[in-house]
Amino acid sequence: MIPPAPNQTLQSSPQVLWQASHDEVLRSRAASQLGGAWKLLLLGDGSPTRHLELLTGLSVEVELIAMAPDPHPALEAPCQVSELVSPLLRRQVWLCCGAETLGWAESWWTLDQAHNHLQDLRQPIWRNLTAGRTELFREVDGLAQVNSPWLHYRFGHPGPYWSRNYRFFRQGRALTVIREVFSPALERWLGPAVANGPTRKGWADQSQNAQISDGGWSEVRDDRKGNPAPGEQVLERALDSAGLDAASDPA
Repeated sequence: MIPPAPNQTLQSSPQVLWQASHDEVLRSRAASQLGGAWKLLLLGDGSPTRHLELLTGLSVEVELIAMAPDPHPALEAPCQVSELVSPLLRRQVWLCCGAETLGWAESWWTLDQAHNHLQDLRQPIWRNLTAGRTELFREVDGLAQVNSPWLHYRFGHPGPYWSRNYRFFRQGRALTVIREVFSPALERWLGPAVANGPTRKGWADQSQNAQISDGGWSEVRDDRKGNPAPGEQVLERALDSAGLDAASDPA
């Protein structure tokens, strides 16, 4: 396994260039320009960890970037994070297959759910959540294209990048909110992301500062202010700060 990078703080979420409306995502009408394989990856309710392993023939390894309390999640998180009970913990990782980085992900958790479900911080979330073979429900809430210099540096491919966000539910209760960003390198297995449409660069130029909605294109504002609060990426430290004991079940 790839060890977590020491002494790192949370990264700011990538800049959103455009995003599909929630209604379009739920009705499977978002981004009709997407190729079929990319639609399954981005809008389907399957496990991205499993998909990456099936495509590459390699196990997905997680490189932990940071894991720390997020006192102001509304600045960067999807709106569904409001369903989680504060205080929240935020986790960011790289998803790697062999020597290649194929994805980046961040997730928000209540402290007690993080304690219960993130037993192995170096494992993908899906493996942690399904370790007990209990039923989960995944609901995809958002589809977007994003960009960031640090994604370009790590992926080795220029943006924009396809992103999605979703929630995991268990017994009707939201466990976590997750945002994922995928490398264009996946076109090697999935084919072009946009079928019979503009190139990725042209697509981004067309949609810069805009979002898809039922009524057409509308402006997107970046309301983020500053960077997330820094901190250690160790679950035990976060639990201690909240008065919870990592060795025992929370009340």
